[in-house]
Amino acid sequence: MRPAGRADTDSLYFDYPRFPFVRPAELDGQSARHRVAIVGAGPVGVTAALELARHGIASVVLDDKATVNDGSRAICISRHSLETLQQLGVEAPFVAKGLGWTRGRTYFRDREILRFEMPHSEQERFLPMINLQQQYIERFLIDKAAESGLVELRWQSAVTGVSQDADGVILEVTTPEGDYRLECGYLLAADGARSIVRKAFGLALHGEAYEGRYVIADIRLRSDFPTERRAFFHSRALPDTTLLVHKQPDDIWRIDYQLGPDEDPEQAVAEASIREKVGLIVREVLGEGDVWELEWWSLYKAHTLALDDYRHGRVLFVGDSAHLVPIFGVRGLNNGFADAANAGWKLAWVLKGLAPERLLDSYSPERRGATLDVFANAGKSTRFMTPPSRGYQLMRDAALALALHNDYASGFANPRQVTPYTYGESPLTLADTDDFDSGPMPGAPLFNHRLGEGDYLLDHLGSGFTLLHFSQAGRVDAELADRLAALQSRGQQIGLLRVAREPGAEGALGDRDGSLFGAYGAEPGSAYLVRPDRHVAARWKRLDPADLEPALVAALGGE
Repeated sequence: MRPAGRADTDSLYFDYPRFPFVRPAELDGQSARHRVAIVGAGPVGVTAALELARHGIASVVLDDKATVNDGSRAICISRHSLETLQQLGVEAPFVAKGLGWTRGRTYFRDREILRFEMPHSEQERFLPMINLQQQYIERFLIDKAAESGLVELRWQSAVTGVSQDADGVILEVTTPEGDYRLECGYLLAADGARSIVRKAFGLALHGEAYEGRYVIADIRLRSDFPTERRAFFHSRALPDTTLLVHKQPDDIWRIDYQLGPDEDPEQAVAEASIREKVGLIVREVLGEGDVWELEWWSLYKAHTLALDDYRHGRVLFVGDSAHLVPIFGVRGLNNGFADAANAGWKLAWVLKGLAPERLLDSYSPERRGATLDVFANAGKSTRFMTPPSRGYQLMRDAALALALHNDYASGFANPRQVTPYTYGESPLTLADTDDFDSGPMPGAPLFNHRLGEGDYLLDHLGSGFTLLHFSQAGRVDAELADRLAALQSRGQQIGLLRVAREPGAEGALGDRDGSLFGAYGAEPGSAYLVRPDRHVAARWKRLDPADLEPALVAALGGE
């Protein structure tokens, strides 16, 4: 919602694009079958399209809108998501525009009880988190997709029906110039919480809906306060509620505040009520005076809901169409980015004939497993931020009061920020048979390491599988080289990334001080097999070349 007299796209800081309707061939009776269709041109849907394009697979993306979503919505992008965006070649505008942060503060009765620092070191290219409004997120992704010859964006194209059989999926599409049917081999449903695709198949989300409701308001406020996540419990301005504050680019501040149990949600989102509450927060809690402008607001309710299975035949559900998670810990969009990367590379490998179709069966257990992990952590945060009963509130407030005078108790208020999920139980992951004292375990994402000025380990990954190989002088033995060449000759996309202890090894990454060896628990002959989404499929303290192909087969859904 926006203030009276302003249109939905009349923003104080963002110029909303207008995407024209382009008449598709199907409306002129031309038959076309697409390899992949994606419903929803939000950040998750377009990321999935870019991931497919990274692997050479074309897709068509349909959305009923003519512009990007309004309001800030999802604003926090994690380091792991930025690494995904780097793989897509689109990270630069995100980093340039976004506001990075590493710390947060929590207050109880206007006294600071916790100051937390997210893990960060010089080994990382990106900060743990950046704040960036969703309008920019969508625009940067859409601009990248428009540059690609493999992503066709169809705006003002509403999907009204979906059906499938053993050979493909059929979409019923309504446009300003008429209706048509679109045929595709596979469908990615990225059409959000009210997914038309999900409803078309009679599928339901299961889980919990929490009682607490929050108003989300964007304001323009000029302030020198640093970019941090701030949470306030029982402030003097709103003594019975919880509120969160985030700084965004363009002097835009995001304020989330909880409604009281007896407040009427309809009245709470009336403009006069928003102005009164926000003015009180800015003045009494943030201490910023009365000079601010109202940009946009909405109402939010926390859920932990998910489909029982994220794959339905030839349809894969990604993002909010598959799951709804609480905002606490900034898990929603970041979880969706991981869905898109996971579904994208697997579908690409199937379509290119590099993996059997059963590889797609691993999508649901991996990503639903990640969702359940999010539920476990975000559920704790939600119950802390919004106690579901008087008993919970008494315990929460007792913990906060204890933290006023006891540092050990402040951990109760830790927001448990999002962390990437480890696919340790995935059928694609081979458990360790060797003893490692460090390094990413099988199923975990590869972590970064600084190699030099502006040069990091993850910069050197290709688009396919990677064998990260450690040696003294940067050489691999003849048997391993032959096995890699044989896999590549059969079309498998697997590259070799060599790490050498000795300087000057041609084509190898130098590790002169041994810090990369140490971080990965490696010795000469150690190796990590890394999937296209940067997760470790297997690792060996000393790789026997005969073990490489079975590990790759397993990582591609083989038996």
